Amino acid sequence: MGSHMQYIGWTVVIALVGGVVGIALVLISSAFLPWFIGRMTPAMDEEKEIARGNVAAAQYFGRVVAASILGMSVVVAAAILGAIIAVLSS
Repeated sequence: MGSHMQYIGWTVVIALVGGVVGIALVLISSAFLPWFIGRMTPAMDEEKEIARGNVAAAQYFGRVVAASILGMSVVVAAAILGAIIAVLSS
């Protein structure tokens, strides 16, 4: 009984630490990606185009950033799940 409680305790710790790290990575990536997209497209000022009402630029920018954040979230979730499975299977 004691070893099972220890495994559950480690699982909770790993899930909490992984969640905090995951939130930090998503926040960092959401701050970094607009800058990175701006550097990759130097001939186009996305912020100016969006302010002028260019719907295509706004949709492209939003979809790229959203897809990157979702991708980062999936990777973090898989890492947390893998760690939890590793702790519970030992």
